[in-house]
Amino acid sequence: MSQLEILPAALDFFASSSPTSSNHLEKLTSWTSNLLLLPNGGHTATDVDDGDDDFIFPDLPPLLRGHPEVHLRNGVLTAARLAAVHEPDAEKAYFVADLSYVYKQHERWKRCLPDIEPFYAIKCNPDPYVLRLLSALGTGFDCASNGEIAQVLRLGVAPDRIIFANPCKATSFIKNAAKSGVDMMTFDNADELYKVARANPAAKLVLRILTDDTKSLCRLGLKFGAPLVTVPGLLAKAKELDLDVIGISFHVGSGCYDSSAFSDAVMRARAAFDMGAEAGYEFKLLDVGGGFEDANFEATAAILRDAIAFYFPDRHGLRVIAEPGRYFVARAFSLAANVIARRAPLTELTEADAGPQDIAGQPTVMYYINDGVYGAFNCILFDHQQVHPYVLAMNGSFHISASEPLRTSSVWGPTCDSIDCVCPVTDLPAALQVGDWLAFDNMGAYTKCAASQFNGFEVSSVIYTTGGGAGSIETRRALKAVAGA
Repeated sequence: MSQLEILPAALDFFASSSPTSSNHLEKLTSWTSNLLLLPNGGHTATDVDDGDDDFIFPDLPPLLRGHPEVHLRNGVLTAARLAAVHEPDAEKAYFVADLSYVYKQHERWKRCLPDIEPFYAIKCNPDPYVLRLLSALGTGFDCASNGEIAQVLRLGVAPDRIIFANPCKATSFIKNAAKSGVDMMTFDNADELYKVARANPAAKLVLRILTDDTKSLCRLGLKFGAPLVTVPGLLAKAKELDLDVIGISFHVGSGCYDSSAFSDAVMRARAAFDMGAEAGYEFKLLDVGGGFEDANFEATAAILRDAIAFYFPDRHGLRVIAEPGRYFVARAFSLAANVIARRAPLTELTEADAGPQDIAGQPTVMYYINDGVYGAFNCILFDHQQVHPYVLAMNGSFHISASEPLRTSSVWGPTCDSIDCVCPVTDLPAALQVGDWLAFDNMGAYTKCAASQFNGFEVSSVIYTTGGGAGSIETRRALKAVAGA
């Protein structure tokens, strides 16, 4: 969504200059109710499952219906109502998660890569609803710790649907995984083999090889992966320790923007398979890792299919899995944040002067919002993301005119740390003030999962919906099925 894209059904939500007036609250309530009935915004005749309940999981927040934009706006309205009764932190930032997007991504995966089993990388977003939905859809899970394994097992996921895909694990973690029945795990060095031999000699080991990850946002090869030249020695040591190596894995890096990287990686995996045969192993597993991006997924899938067909023409007995993370969730979550403070020149520029080239394109106004790089926007520091705000609500209205004068601005988080910068330079309406709302799309990957409470700021909560269009009914049914089980 562009910075100033107009949201549908734009209406003013401040009915008077006094937010505490009873007339204002009545109109807020009316507007909230009517919003759910808007075309493409809330319920439709095919959207509602008779007898359905918003509280499918009693220990989780309610599962709503309707388009995520509806709930982004409803969050603003709720904040206004809470502020009217002087509720502390009434304007707190919040996520809106459209779980039907996760469902549609799973359907897309099955269409494009029907012969590759997805094992969701939990580290990307361990949201309880996301895990339950993917569990219901039959995915496997890529876990890296005791905590992640336990989280998945509590959902009733079978241990054979889990890969302990951390090549460098604590000995106690290996033992605990064995007790839980999780035997499939990765390694990339000899010391790990000695640990596994002592802690779980029955493990099903997967050798992670090093690939070219220079075309990815996060280069995991800096930390993990055995160069091909070391593979024969590692396999010989595994044989000597009487360990069962069942296959090869690789990871082209998180957020891979060059699909050809997968072809090169499969070629290297083929070489490692041949080395396995020479060492006396008959590999049965190929793990093509993660790195799948929403924008180029079809292109990546085509290249990966062709590479596997070329380098592994005989697929008999070969199981192929993958470890997608951001692919499933990046675009499923949006974030709304309140403008809590503003710094501007004492003498305001006129509308004629305000524009994107103020002072050679440098920001002239600083906006402070109530989430930042120590919270949801840690993705800027840790995941190399660039976020793009758009105006959700301004001056008591959800309607932002396309002709609204813009000013070069910067957006900052709420903490007392100068690195807490969300957007160094962005164009925002010159009229944007304290109390208005900004929103950010594509906030589902590596955001809330790594957020902290630095400076005493709470982690933003999540509003859940099953969407207002395709996949909404199927998403709800899948979650009800896993709840019943």
